[in-house]
Amino acid sequence: MTTTPIIFTTAGFRRGVRHSLPLLLALTPYGVVFGIIAQGKGLSLLEAALMSGWVFGGSAQLVALGIWTHPAPILSATIAALVVNLRSALMGPVLSPWLDRLRGWPLATSLFLLVDNNWAMGVKDMNSGGRDAAYLVGIGVPLWLQWVSLTIVGHAMGEVLRPPPGHPIFFTALAVFVAMLANMWKGVADLMPWAIAACVAVATAHLMPGTFWHIVAGALAGSLAGALRDMRQA
Repeated sequence: MTTTPIIFTTAGFRRGVRHSLPLLLALTPYGVVFGIIAQGKGLSLLEAALMSGWVFGGSAQLVALGIWTHPAPILSATIAALVVNLRSALMGPVLSPWLDRLRGWPLATSLFLLVDNNWAMGVKDMNSGGRDAAYLVGIGVPLWLQWVSLTIVGHAMGEVLRPPPGHPIFFTALAVFVAMLANMWKGVADLMPWAIAACVAVATAHLMPGTFWHIVAGALAGSLAGALRDMRQA
């Protein structure tokens, strides 16, 4: 851990805002699609906007909507989102040289706005000697504003388009996670835990249709298999 004093300045915030601009363009279709799906699942414009504003986690929100019914399965959606966001438990400690030195609203704001994008850019900046933790918030604020705004735009588009049930757009969550897996593949050694996770998830989905437990079962089975593999290799 670095002993260099950590600062939190307006200049660092502005630098983060500038560096966030290319990300805003990439976020556009993702946010619009979420808004359309939220409308298709029966969420009002206010409910969809509040969900994006308070949760601020695209993957978790899409997973929650994937199992959304009426009445809303609050417990199921919460647990499913928790499983998806377990990676966040590892993201914070990596940034501890910055976060451990923050207090009050700078720390709370940094943690609230922490997502994959500004985490990766923050780690890169920190490892290159950066010591202005406001850089993280500077990236996060535009992303948050863009995400909420795009949700509203997408919801309005959904009101006009009204895609029917079974439309391909409602499989966005699945497509997103398949795309994420492509970047996580490290080689043939990953085949065994991935295959176990897939088999357990499929079996659980058939045994318990209409529930979220296949997500939890697959994640736990794959994680356990990967841990056992790593232990044997060690």
